[in-house]
Amino acid sequence: MRSLLACLLATTAALAAPLLDRTPGVVSYTFRNEFKADMPGTFDKVKAFGITDIEMSNLFGQTPARIRELMEARGIACSSYGCAYADALKKTDEVAAVAKALGAKFIRVSLPSGKGPFTKAEAEIRAAEMNAVGKQLREKHGLTFVLHNHGMEFAAEGKGTLYDFLMEQTRPEDVSFELDVLWAYLPGADPVAIFEKYGARIPLMHVKDVRKGLPRTWGHKYDSDNDVTLGTGQLDQAAIFAAANKAGVKHFYLEDESSHSLAQVPQSIAFLKADR
Repeated sequence: MRSLLACLLATTAALAAPLLDRTPGVVSYTFRNEFKADMPGTFDKVKAFGITDIEMSNLFGQTPARIRELMEARGIACSSYGCAYADALKKTDEVAAVAKALGAKFIRVSLPSGKGPFTKAEAEIRAAEMNAVGKQLREKHGLTFVLHNHGMEFAAEGKGTLYDFLMEQTRPEDVSFELDVLWAYLPGADPVAIFEKYGARIPLMHVKDVRKGLPRTWGHKYDSDNDVTLGTGQLDQAAIFAAANKAGVKHFYLEDESSHSLAQVPQSIAFLKADR
């Protein structure tokens, strides 16, 4: 009887569990306008939301030391630093110094956009570049190099996509990935399947949702106000978070690019923390 009761209680607890067992982090781009206008005040807002983890994708005219001072005064830590792809390749030591000054362990980049479509030939070149810079960051600086997707990587290639090709061509010890679930979903990919296939190669995730009714296409000019509160859009957040948690994602960053982010971020956090 006791074992049956314990089983029932465990099942009930599992069913009532929130999608995420902690408050997610946030990408600084979410509050880009606020950070430009008032960095201390914006960090106050971030802390008031219960957020203690941030991915800084811009220094907003401040020094890394000053930003870290403001964060530490509020119990916030920077776990990832986003920089330009060219800077990571050509100014590797400088980028590493900024990341370390911020306290970050990850350096995140996105592939540069060319005038034409992303091709296998370009992907092969980028993979070699990323292997080289990733090795340097790991061996010399103890940092992890991470690629963030923006949609073009999901063009068909062979039996898969160029995203699959990049995974195959890069060394796991030198190149990790940050899955932006929106910019995987819109080009037609399945974020759940990506987590299931690549697991530990994806330690970081951008948490997003997109307005219902928006066509699943990529390559057009995207209106950032199509970013909506989690749970109100098209993405199956429950399935995505189940797969991401199973894959072992270490950092979840809310990225709300809309003009309503100050209102939507706390609503998204409440959605993630609600029992189900």
